[in-house]
Amino acid sequence: MGRHRGPNHCRERRDLGIRITFRTRRRDQRMIDYRVRTHPTEVPTEPTETRLLDWAPGKTSATIQFGNRSGSAFFNGWRAPREALDLFLLGASVYCADKTALRSPTSDVWTREVRLEVPVGNLGAWQQARWDETVGFLTGDRWNIVPYAEERSPVAGMSVVTDDVTPVGDVDAVSLFSGGLDSLTGVIDLLEENPDRRLCLISHNEGDQASTAQQKLLAKLRSHYGEDRLEVRRLFLRPAPANAQQPRPLPTARETTTRARSLLFLTAGLALASSIGPDVPVYIPENGFIGINVPLTRARSGSFSTRTTHPHFIELLHSAATLVGVSNPILNPFRLKTKGEILAGSRNPGLLRELAPDSISCSHPEAARFVSREQGNCGYCFPCLIRRSSMAHVDWDGPDGYAWDALTGEDLLDHDTRRAADLRAVINGVYASRPDRDILRNGPIPNGEHREFLRVWRGGIAELGAWFDNATGATAKIVKELQ
Repeated sequence: MGRHRGPNHCRERRDLGIRITFRTRRRDQRMIDYRVRTHPTEVPTEPTETRLLDWAPGKTSATIQFGNRSGSAFFNGWRAPREALDLFLLGASVYCADKTALRSPTSDVWTREVRLEVPVGNLGAWQQARWDETVGFLTGDRWNIVPYAEERSPVAGMSVVTDDVTPVGDVDAVSLFSGGLDSLTGVIDLLEENPDRRLCLISHNEGDQASTAQQKLLAKLRSHYGEDRLEVRRLFLRPAPANAQQPRPLPTARETTTRARSLLFLTAGLALASSIGPDVPVYIPENGFIGINVPLTRARSGSFSTRTTHPHFIELLHSAATLVGVSNPILNPFRLKTKGEILAGSRNPGLLRELAPDSISCSHPEAARFVSREQGNCGYCFPCLIRRSSMAHVDWDGPDGYAWDALTGEDLLDHDTRRAADLRAVINGVYASRPDRDILRNGPIPNGEHREFLRVWRGGIAELGAWFDNATGATAKIVKELQ
């Protein structure tokens, strides 16, 4: 019967006098080709339309910018096995491709087709791993990950890197540290759970508000628990701005709906952990409600339905990483808890409450500066609303620290803006009647844990509902209409 195509391309088949029309999918969307190179000084031989992701830390010829004044020390003094370094380079490359491949020109203004050639040491193992499916599920695009053999290690020639595999430090685990409330709670719980545990915290930034929050929180955590219990590695990585030294600069436009940051984050964490040993875990503390991230309504999907910590993505990544030789466990201690339950179960609630105001849980913490408001948590995006409802769950909530107060809707719902639309969508989603099967709308639930995640989803909705029940002003008016 052939491939199914779009409505503008049809072909007919006549069997036994019956006319059958097969609609075929239009192929009017161009594949975006990328090639990762660890020899960026070579004259490009690739077709001119191929975008080059040149990896050369510290050199202006690179199109993957690695390190600035705060992040150039990421690799200082340690070295991971080649398999983990290749994995990290994949995460960096996918992240930069994700940011430089725009969604707007595509036929549905969302789904891109991306081909990415990546250099690896063990070609056979990489060809067996399900990278297309793993990355495609994360970003919502069609990816073709094409490994090619390369003897040169991603850290070859870096003077700060040791010649042999060397641990990043005397630590027991790696934990991702975004500067958000969940990652802060996770670090506190891990340190409180075992007073002898030492952690390596990894943060990623591009110089935004989140990086400021990370630095504040890290300083206070070290002051409380001691310098010796926290090794910190800051990663500054992004597509490099164009310059004359680059053989082929990347396009200057940047995609704002980046989904691949968690892949960069996790592959960097796996590299750090594997430098210590194959059994050293990587923790990614994130509440299960935002993990499965069920769309608020059947009409809201795409950029609103991120899968950064979805259990299916974590399972796909771990399976693919194990196939290429990186078997470190990826653990989410909060995967079956709501955000409110995480706060209520904190192993040091006094410290957490003290530090919580410095954390950033926002989707777009820079938004406030465009309207001359204090930057930080915006107050109206989905993560901010979950944050406030969870803090209300433990009686910590208040409007301070947010650019807008969604509980009143003042100067928010009285304007026809995207901010107002986001808040209305959350309210509508909270009070809508939803069937249990909707937990599968953002991806399959692995390991037979449907009931557990269903409880988490219903619990997260209940926390939001309990918070909105105390609304006043314009927000209360919308809530009453839906109750």
